[in-house]
Amino acid sequence: MARKKKPEEYVNHERWLVSYADFITLLFAFFVVMYALSSVNEGKYRVLSDSLVEAFHDVPQSESPIQVGDPIKAPPVIFSNTLPTLSIIPQINLEQARDKNPQRESAAERRDHQNLNKMQEQLEKSLGGMIERDLISVMRTGKGLEVEINASILFEIGGALIQSRAVSILTRIAASIKSFPNAIQVEGYTDNIPIETLAYPSNWELSAGRASSVVHLFSDEGVDPFRMSAVGFGEFRPVAVNTNAEGRERNRRVVVVIMSEDASKLYDKQQVIEITTENKRQQDIDMDEPPSLTEIPVMTSPVQVPEKGFPSDLPLRGRGGSSGNLDEQDQLMTIMDILEEGSDADGAAP
Repeated sequence: MARKKKPEEYVNHERWLVSYADFITLLFAFFVVMYALSSVNEGKYRVLSDSLVEAFHDVPQSESPIQVGDPIKAPPVIFSNTLPTLSIIPQINLEQARDKNPQRESAAERRDHQNLNKMQEQLEKSLGGMIERDLISVMRTGKGLEVEINASILFEIGGALIQSRAVSILTRIAASIKSFPNAIQVEGYTDNIPIETLAYPSNWELSAGRASSVVHLFSDEGVDPFRMSAVGFGEFRPVAVNTNAEGRERNRRVVVVIMSEDASKLYDKQQVIEITTENKRQQDIDMDEPPSLTEIPVMTSPVQVPEKGFPSDLPLRGRGGSSGNLDEQDQLMTIMDILEEGSDADGAAP
């Protein structure tokens, strides 16, 4: 019997397509990535580049001056095997850094800086005696220029009325700051001794009242009231401990803060003036016009009729003929009617 021949196995000659497809896929992905890297947003790249350069390098905004003489050579760097010692990095004061780089300031910042310098010079000149006795201090802070006044020379203990001897001091301060446009914030502070009076239930009201008194005096001396504000911090911003008399005296103070920016940046002054003028004009019109009958207050309590001599079931008549609560004129008419009826009844009696 003849043997059956085994069928020949099928040989796949298309196996190369798998490798070829993988290669084409990788090649496509490669070109997609290359295209994505080539289409960079120029604007964002320039902003990022400028920010990095400004952060790590001090880019001069003017041409470098021509150096005269031999350039200063840096000292040679000496390497050693010892570990370097730790050093404390000094804190950078932004105000000093800004002063050292006036070219980077805008025109408004330079103007504000000049105004604060002028005011500081005038205040130190006019208040020199008080500054020497540590009753007043003039200092520059991050907010602007601060004039700290000891409350003992301005007010009595527990009061907010300015003493007569302190008026000349505040007048000199007002004369030094009224010609400048900077915003002014007057801050009042107290010690931690509680107060409970009819005028000042707590230190909040006392500190705010003292700040308001100073603001009123500044306004009377010609300082623009649109520039000023009064703030009371009470006992919650101490500069010294309240455990002794000296510390409590330091905490009782008034601080005049002259802001480092123009007051016009904080609000629209022209709009405020227009609204204030319109309110005043409307108030003058209301005062000139007599009130109408509907605006006259009406007495709503009923007439108290005596029990003796008048019948209890007699209704009280108003102008409209209705009974109930009457105004003053209706009550008078009702009483007169009752009296007339009573007199007629007496005359008719035998």
